[in-house]
Amino acid sequence: MVQPLNTLVETASQTGGPYVHIGCIPTFAGLGAVYPEDLGLRAIEPGAAGEAITITGEVIDGTGWAFRDALLESWQPDANGKFAGQAGADPQVNGFARFAADKDTGLWTLRTVKPGRVPTRDGRMQAPHISIWIAARGINIGLHTRIYFDDEDNSTDPLLNRIEQRPRAQTLIAKRSAPGEYRFDIHLQGAAETVFLDI
Repeated sequence: MVQPLNTLVETASQTGGPYVHIGCIPTFAGLGAVYPEDLGLRAIEPGAAGEAITITGEVIDGTGWAFRDALLESWQPDANGKFAGQAGADPQVNGFARFAADKDTGLWTLRTVKPGRVPTRDGRMQAPHISIWIAARGINIGLHTRIYFDDEDNSTDPLLNRIEQRPRAQTLIAKRSAPGEYRFDIHLQGAAETVFLDI
């Protein structure tokens, strides 16, 4: 027998606020050493094989303002396209990092190694990429996107080739600014809006 549930009301959805940082990066929130070290402090350990790279960028809202409270997570394989836990994976690459935008400038930084190509289930090869998840004020559900690289051959990547509005595929391409350095801005709205993924 179905009962009417008229005594409980759904809680309003909330955006990412200060509790995201408090729970996910306590030292960034000024809480000191809650854990021996924050989870996801670094994607790689010293001695990781491959090209060491630094990616910097901003999470930019529809007015062109950089979020200074954005929290990001990244996932990636090692330089040979193997994820942590797979046979033959580089033990110095855990492939996961959690980091925040600078409180004053809004600039975020990811230090890692350039990932290798990963096969899809049907054997096609994906171009080197890093998966990114973003949480911040005004975002009710975390946003998922990818970072590809402008100095790699992205022409046969299955995901990039599924983007029907071809100019928008460029919103997923990090630009090399110096040896081992890339710039990748994430635009939440507007003409340069980054492609976000529902996966």
